[in-house]
This record gives sequence, C-alpha cells and structure tokens, in this order.
Amino acid sequence: MNALSDIVAYLLQTVLNLALLAILLRFLLQLVRADFYNPVSQFLAKVTNPLVLPVRRVIPAYRGLDLSTLLLALLLQMAAIVALLALNGLGPPGVLTLLLWSVLGIVGLLVNIYFFALLAMIILSWIAPGGRHPALLLLFQLTEPVMAPFRRMLPSMGGIDFSPILVFILINVIQIALGHMAAAAGLPAALVIGL
Repeated sequence: MNALSDIVAYLLQTVLNLALLAILLRFLLQLVRADFYNPVSQFLAKVTNPLVLPVRRVIPAYRGLDLSTLLLALLLQMAAIVALLALNGLGPPGVLTLLLWSVLGIVGLLVNIYFFALLAMIILSWIAPGGRHPALLLLFQLTEPVMAPFRRMLPSMGGIDFSPILVFILINVIQIALGHMAAAAGLPAALVIGL
C-alpha cells in the first residue's frame, strides 16, 4: 500500500468508527433509559438521527429495545469491514463470516465503551465527587445497571467501593474470550475496533 491509500483507509476507518461509536452510545443510553433531555443525549440523538430515523421506519422497537439502532450498528460495522478489505485489495468474506466478524466487532466495542466509562467514573469520583456535569450524570446512568449487581454481592467495606474491580475482571475475561473467538473466526484485528 502507498501513503495515499493508508491515509484514505485511516480516514475512512475513523469516520466509520466514530459513527459506530455514536450509534452504539445512543443504543446503550436508550437501553438504560438515560435522561433523554441531557445535552449529551440530545447531541447523540441529533448526530445519529439522519442514519437511525430511516431505518426506524422499517424496523420498529421491540419491548423497549431499539432494534433499528442495533441493526444500523451492525450494518455500519459490516460496511467498515468490507471497505477496509477493499482498500487493502481483498474481496469481501462470505456473508456468514462477515456477519460473525461484525457481531464480534460490535460486542468488542460495547465492552470497550463500558471499560472506558467505568474508568472515567472512577477518575471523576476522585476529582469531582458529587459532580453534576451532564456527561458525569450520563456516565452514572450508563454504568449503574452494570455496577449494581456487583455492589449487592460485596459487603460494605467502610465506604470504599470494590465493585469496579470485579467489573474490570469480568470485562477482561470477556475481552480475552472475544479475542480468541475473533482469532478462531479468522478476523484480522485491524478491521474492527475493540478487539
């Protein structure tokens, strides 16, 4: 590959990954029923509406689960994989392989979103305990459904919350499993973020 094709591949991957990240964040915030009127939620809705609303007309939500956003994320991941393979002079894989690679990529990105959201929550709890910034409130709403079961499992430790350690261990176990699944499926790691 020459420098121009490397630059095009980088820019294409960046744009598709940012779109995928925004769509998955929208999906997660809807899933946890985060505050829709939060400025960050409003930004994500406005940015992703041009992509999500046409798909939503065809595929409605099911029991509070926004299937159209999830399908759009899957299609974006598939498009990113096919585009990056084409830029590298490779043809697309079979449909089932492409679907498997895309699902692994999305799950990997979801795990990374939670890893960095929990890390941000921990750091912000030291820097600005009890802060009321809109992004901090969304981080809490996003991570609390994951943290709550672990908090119930651990006894109170004198005001120190050890549940993030258990969540990070679980995240690492999932990442290891995803890495092995991706390797078994023949997924080149450079094609998707999160793996």
